[in-house]
Amino acid sequence: MRRIAGLLLLAAGPVAVLGVLFVLPVLGMVSEGFVVDGRFAPGTVLEVLARPRVHRVAWFTVWTSATATLLAVVIGLPAAYALHRLALPGRTVVRAAMLVPFVLPTVVVGVAFRQLLGEGGPLGSLGLDGTPVAIICGLVFFNVAVVVRTVGVAWESLDPRPGQAAAALGASPWQVLRTVTLPALRPAIVGAASIVFLFCATAFGIVLTLGGVRYSTVETEIYLLTTTIFDLRAAAALSVLQIVVVVVLLAVAARLRATPDPTAQRTVTPVRAVRRADAPVVALTLLVLGAMLLPILTLVLGSLSVGDGWGLANYRALTTAGDDQALLVPVTTALVTSLRTAVDATWMALLVGMVVSVIVTRRSHSVAERRVRSTLDGFFMLPLGVSAVTLGFGFLITLDQPPLDLRDSPLLVPMAQALVALPLVVRTLAPVLGGIDDRQRQAAASLGANAWRTILTVDLPVVWKPMLAASGFAFAASLGEFGATSFLARDTSPTLPVVIFRLIGHPGEMNYGMALAASVVLAVATAVVMLAVERLRVPGVGAF
Repeated sequence: MRRIAGLLLLAAGPVAVLGVLFVLPVLGMVSEGFVVDGRFAPGTVLEVLARPRVHRVAWFTVWTSATATLLAVVIGLPAAYALHRLALPGRTVVRAAMLVPFVLPTVVVGVAFRQLLGEGGPLGSLGLDGTPVAIICGLVFFNVAVVVRTVGVAWESLDPRPGQAAAALGASPWQVLRTVTLPALRPAIVGAASIVFLFCATAFGIVLTLGGVRYSTVETEIYLLTTTIFDLRAAAALSVLQIVVVVVLLAVAARLRATPDPTAQRTVTPVRAVRRADAPVVALTLLVLGAMLLPILTLVLGSLSVGDGWGLANYRALTTAGDDQALLVPVTTALVTSLRTAVDATWMALLVGMVVSVIVTRRSHSVAERRVRSTLDGFFMLPLGVSAVTLGFGFLITLDQPPLDLRDSPLLVPMAQALVALPLVVRTLAPVLGGIDDRQRQAAASLGANAWRTILTVDLPVVWKPMLAASGFAFAASLGEFGATSFLARDTSPTLPVVIFRLIGHPGEMNYGMALAASVVLAVATAVVMLAVERLRVPGVGAF
């Protein structure tokens, strides 16, 4: 009982933070959708869900997300094998390059694909601009990294002996893959596919940029209902529906994964030299890398295109307010705001995430304690199941009255971004902390070390690099966050993704060129951060 009481005391801070910044906004949305004039009226939600447009939006969300998930898994599996099991030259750089699209701001991905598929683009003749195919391509581009990293980490920690034994008994490589390797990777594949589907279903910037009003998902429909049509009750009803579906999806995926104890020890299988038989997989991986670099390269070239020639005019224009005063502040000012906001969001996410990681990874001494930790783990991961747009909408309608009137607080946007980044921080740190042998802590305690001395001598030497990596992930995710920020950022202090979206929404060649240049600046910033994260990664531990 003392251990459980101490656990609950340690969890009180993070629970209070999520209670105010997550549970309260979610309850506010539920109230907005189900309560009318102080009375519980579920018929309002049913009326919204019965609308034909809602049916079209829901079906479009399901089939595009499912298609993008299938393509991401099919493309990502060979790349996961090549980058995590083969000694490819420069594989560290390639793995970091593969991860960059995942942390690129979604609005940048949308702008890059518009530049690639639009009129005058390298693939403009295909006529895919503004079609569902363009949206699916953008979703696959954004999420392949999840499959590569999640499955790759599991692949590099597989015991090679069962496969070697099957091969010694006469099994062909295909039979070994089908009967030994894929069953062992099933939890990782199912987990990656469920997360990819979740990210596709809740994608915002990509769909909004490439689909506009014609093709809407539930996520963009919530945004349009709130900012354009001003139907808050319908937006709340869709938000509630989205939360329910996402929670059910996560629960089903958790059962299908049948994932082992995250605190179990993991081994890393050494990579092997590339053989002739690996040529198709290596070629496919290089093809995927080229396909992922093509939109970014097109974006860079577009930012350097000025009239009939080349130059840096679009970059020099970033210090202005654009053509016809498209912006209230220059892009450079928005960049400074983004950096400052990302720093605040990073320390918030790291502070809460570190405490959460300690809570969920410490060894349980009883069934009751294990259940408490499991419950807390599920509670702390709830922000992963709620989209950023829904979160921003919840902030908008709940944190506007005393004593929680945060509308004028400079920390409002960083707090929303920190919640978005929190699951990444926890899933980076928790496997590392869980992999520390608890006997080392016991030995330190038996030698007279107190709790703080044990943390400094046992935990900190192991976890300091992953802490820096988690900080990098949080910083990159916050720097490019667009969904929640689009609701909460003030017109006089927008972040860079918000400014980019405003620029592409204003006519004029100068405004579009500035949007391309700003997108390149944001992409370079995230790429530099991810290269540093890749160097700090602990092999075989954690999806990221």
